[in-house]
Amino acid sequence: MKRDISDKLFSRAKELIPGGVNSPVRACKSVGCDPVFIQKAAGSKIYDVDGNEYVDFVCSWGPMILGHNHPAVEEAVAKALANGTSYGAPTPLEIELAELVIDAVPSIESVRFVNSGTEATMSAIRLARGYTDKKKVVKFDGCYHGHADSFLVKAGSGVITLGIPGSPGVPEDIVRNTISIPYNNTDILEKTLGEEQDIACVIIEPVAGNMGIVPPAKEFLQKLRDLTSQNNIILIFDEVITGFRLSYGGAQERFGIMPDLTCLGKIIGGGLPVGAYGGKKEIMQLISPVGPVYQAGTLSGNPLAMAAGVATLNVLKEKDFYKKLEEKSASYAEELKALAQKYSMDITLNRVGSAMTGFFTAEAVTDYDSAMKADAEKYGAYYREMLAQGVYLAPSQFEAAFISAAHSSDDLNFALEKNESSFKKLS
Repeated sequence: MKRDISDKLFSRAKELIPGGVNSPVRACKSVGCDPVFIQKAAGSKIYDVDGNEYVDFVCSWGPMILGHNHPAVEEAVAKALANGTSYGAPTPLEIELAELVIDAVPSIESVRFVNSGTEATMSAIRLARGYTDKKKVVKFDGCYHGHADSFLVKAGSGVITLGIPGSPGVPEDIVRNTISIPYNNTDILEKTLGEEQDIACVIIEPVAGNMGIVPPAKEFLQKLRDLTSQNNIILIFDEVITGFRLSYGGAQERFGIMPDLTCLGKIIGGGLPVGAYGGKKEIMQLISPVGPVYQAGTLSGNPLAMAAGVATLNVLKEKDFYKKLEEKSASYAEELKALAQKYSMDITLNRVGSAMTGFFTAEAVTDYDSAMKADAEKYGAYYREMLAQGVYLAPSQFEAAFISAAHSSDDLNFALEKNESSFKKLS
């Protein structure tokens, strides 16, 4: 598989862009190779600048649940593009997407669109602080909520991929107001929320996706909901990954737990940059211009992004969409587990819906500490083998693989064949 053009482009990019990439994990440092540069995508496939074809399990890190260049999304964006790219003014499409989101997500009564998941989460905690007049934020070890200062404490995603404990440039005064506790540990959760008096909010990925996929333990989310309610603490679900991925109403619909605020992103943009946060009207009414909590964005509600989101959500509403995706994902995961067992590979596969992570460890992965026991070096060898054989995976042991509606039986069988070949070599 040739990579000459990708190699030249990466050398050129490193002279112009820090590390040659605009998001750290893309540099592929943790998997021991240089990145391939992508030229185009269609359906379940992506194609690099050297002409290589890959079955794509990254799906742009989650949003391409319909696959790349879905006709309905492509048509909607083209129609919006003909009318201009940005106005910095209200548009009918904002209302249409807001109606779809509010109708879909059980806890959202009012929603504000922003440009990214990071914008959504940082705005949500500001709103929670404004509503409660309290300062502290509780998060969970290994959960990543974007790169805002408050969240870079024991964060997941690229932070753990690159082995960064925190980040220079984050003032101690801000970190002092962030408490990070173990995911899935009800004892420490109960103690923390009971003893700390100045907690404005708890923010959580209801299914962790940024230390790899780690599902919540039975009753953990319900305990969290009960404790936050008892202590007058705002509960924020970061559903940037899980929203519209695990079900049409996200993780909160799947598990039947209603947060006070929800953060969304990825899928609601249909592949374009979008984030959102929403929740109870009485809380959302504090946002400017109605209330005193300020948040703004020139490109928020961008017409191209709104059009892509509306088109995507309308397809997701179709009968049995999630049932079919669940069945496809479950079947693939079971076949993958069987192959790992066949070749005595120490792999723990965590899956929730169409998102999954194969951890290179024999132990169950239930939190940050157990995720860190995975053999990242072996994952790197596996990644390189799969890439060379035409399967595109996340360049990190601590990220998720996603299956889309566009993945065919042939695609999944092809990937299973390449997994078998890779496991043979690695074992």
